[in-house]
Amino acid sequence: MSFIFWIIIGLVAGAVAHRVLDSRGGFLGSLVVGLVGALVGGELAHIFRLNVTGGMVDQLLISTLGAILFLFAWKKVFG
Repeated sequence: MSFIFWIIIGLVAGAVAHRVLDSRGGFLGSLVVGLVGALVGGELAHIFRLNVTGGMVDQLLISTLGAILFLFAWKKVFG
């Protein structure tokens, strides 16, 4: 997967997470939340042994769910 594709997936996942949890986040905030969410979601998929094929839809879904989980935990801890 190319670096640009990874950035785009992170932006979309972060933006969706901000919308779902009704929080504020600009371009950089969405990017960070999305990329951290991709790492969290990927690790959880590995732990639960989910069969993720690596397609665009799979990566977007896993990243978005991870971003929502990360942002939820962040809001509970910091504010």
